[in-house]
Amino acid sequence: MLDPHAALPFAATVDPLARPAQRLTWDSREASPEVAFVALPGEKMHGNRFVEAALAAGAPFVLTDLDVERGVRVPDAQAALFTWARQERAKNHLVVGITGSAGKTTAKSYVAAALDAHFMPVFNTPPAIACFLIQYGKGGKPLVVEMGIDRVGEMAELVDLVQPDVGVITTIGATHLEALGTVDNVAFEKGHILRDITGQPLRRSLGALVGAQAAAYFPETATYGFGEATFAGKDLHVTPEGATFTFAGQPVSLPHAATVQAEAAVLGLALAQGAGIPLHEAAGRMAAVQVPAGRYRVYPGRYTVIDDAYNASPIAVHAALEALSSFPGRRVSVLGRMLELGDTERALHAEVGQQARAKADVTYGVGAFASELGERAYRNVPELLAALLADTQDGDVILIKASRGISWTPEQRATEGVGLDTVVAALLEEQ
Repeated sequence: MLDPHAALPFAATVDPLARPAQRLTWDSREASPEVAFVALPGEKMHGNRFVEAALAAGAPFVLTDLDVERGVRVPDAQAALFTWARQERAKNHLVVGITGSAGKTTAKSYVAAALDAHFMPVFNTPPAIACFLIQYGKGGKPLVVEMGIDRVGEMAELVDLVQPDVGVITTIGATHLEALGTVDNVAFEKGHILRDITGQPLRRSLGALVGAQAAAYFPETATYGFGEATFAGKDLHVTPEGATFTFAGQPVSLPHAATVQAEAAVLGLALAQGAGIPLHEAAGRMAAVQVPAGRYRVYPGRYTVIDDAYNASPIAVHAALEALSSFPGRRVSVLGRMLELGDTERALHAEVGQQARAKADVTYGVGAFASELGERAYRNVPELLAALLADTQDGDVILIKASRGISWTPEQRATEGVGLDTVVAALLEEQ
């Protein structure tokens, strides 16, 4: 329990009616008699506007600069939240931070299973990470934190907050180029996760690991994956049913997995081995991993749907197309726009489209850059969906992938060809 009357790592005036909570949230809609609310500044409005709504929902306390009932009053709620998070994180013996241009959520899922750890949910903003650290920092289990960035300096800030014992980079590629400029800059910024808060390389055993794809950017860092990696899986076999391999003599079987998931499992096993966890226990837990919707989830039926629609970048689409090519039957790629690629976006979409044409039998593109992405190009999602449903055949294998455009309106999403989760839903309904 989070007791506002206990010793806090910041100066605060605590209302006598404030009660302990099970966890914190920065979203007033999640406030309840068990969930306290933190009123933070936002891009469009301040969380103080929702304090009364959180209190009405029964929030045990509210962290805010306002003088309110059940308030924990501080000069700066965000600074207080982050200070509290650092204090609780310091009580944990093993925190793994994971970043990369693709594969972060997959790696997080497999590492958490291997270590039997608490892990960050999908939403991974700094306030979300802080709330997670406060809730779980002093628990007995390791923590796994996904650390995504989209601006210069953000990873250094996250490292200061999370202070990971192990820093992991899954991949490096063309992502968030509008803010980061070049792939080299992406590598430099994400590379902060491999260093401690003083800027020095992590000294702990297994303190830094990078996926084999990213090895060229970090030549002094241990690698994981297959082939010549420092921590290598062996005898990888990928079929439509899943992936199998061995690691340090331990057989591993991952249902409905492809190479990306197998690489994440190698990472999990390397960290489990370093933590003294029996490999057979880690492998057993990883065999039961269910990644969130939209992250390469395979739905078999009269046709197979590969739901990889949560997000997209050139490197992630390439991996998904490689996985698609391993399936028998007519292979169909349905691709939408990849966001935040800057001045190179048309060329990068054309490159991805070439890969799609090489790996798939039928290629669809939708929205902006539709003709670059597929032979069958459609202006918007409704037109695409009508054509796709009319053409789908028993035995097809259909890959769906695009960026989310999560802040866009439904009309923008339909026009630009992002957020193809609606296409996945329609296919599954017809399946």
